[in-house]
This record gives sequence, structure tokens and C-alpha cells, in this order.
Amino acid sequence: MAMSAIVNEARRPDVAARYRSAIDGRAILISVITVSELRYGSIVAEWGDFRRRGLERELARATAVEADDTLASTSAELKAACRAVGHALSQKVHDADRWIAATAIARGLDLISDDTVFELTPGLSLVTTDRS
Repeated sequence: MAMSAIVNEARRPDVAARYRSAIDGRAILISVITVSELRYGSIVAEWGDFRRRGLERELARATAVEADDTLASTSAELKAACRAVGHALSQKVHDADRWIAATAIARGLDLISDDTVFELTPGLSLVTTDRS
């Protein structure tokens, strides 16, 4: 969500500013799932070349974390843990979100997002911005 807010800064500068503040001074690592979702969104929304170049500039500032065996195991373990406690990330509709959370967990990173689906995720260090 942080990268999405930053990419769409012109439409919601207040939201983008909160995320920029939250990531200030941090290395930016994002899941390849996030990269895919952002590019998909730009295609479906029929962004022009200018906006697409802006997206690619922002993505270039980040390091995409690719899937590997450790991440696959972490995602499977997270799904089982979420299922055991009735957390939404165990549901198929949240497969992409679970991979994003698993990326943060597997790498020992904070996940910066205001998406409520990540709240109370077992083993996840979640950083939210001031939503007020």
C-alpha cells in the first residue's frame, strides 16, 4: 500500500506524504507480488506513458524481493497459522496479501501498510500511518 500511495501521489498527496514519512531512511524492499499488482493496475487503468514512467521510476527506487524456497515455506506456515486463528489471510481471496506479508516475515522486515487485512497477522511486524 505504501508504494501504491506514493505512485498515486498526485491524486492523494496527503496519503503519499504519510507513507513517505513512514519509509524515510529505510531501505525499500517490496514483494514481486506488489510489483505485479502495481503494473497490472496501470494496465487496467490505461495509464499513459508519462504515468507508467513515473511508476517505473518509483519501482526502480525499491528492491523487489523474489520468491524462493524460504518464502514459499513462510507463506505456507503463515497460511496455516492464520487458519488456526481464523485470520482472513488464510482465505484464497487474500493469497497475494499473504505472500506480501510472508515476504516481510521471511526477511525480518516491517510491513508498512494501512490495509486492515494485515492487522493481527501472526508473526508480522506491521507499521501503519496516521489514518486520521
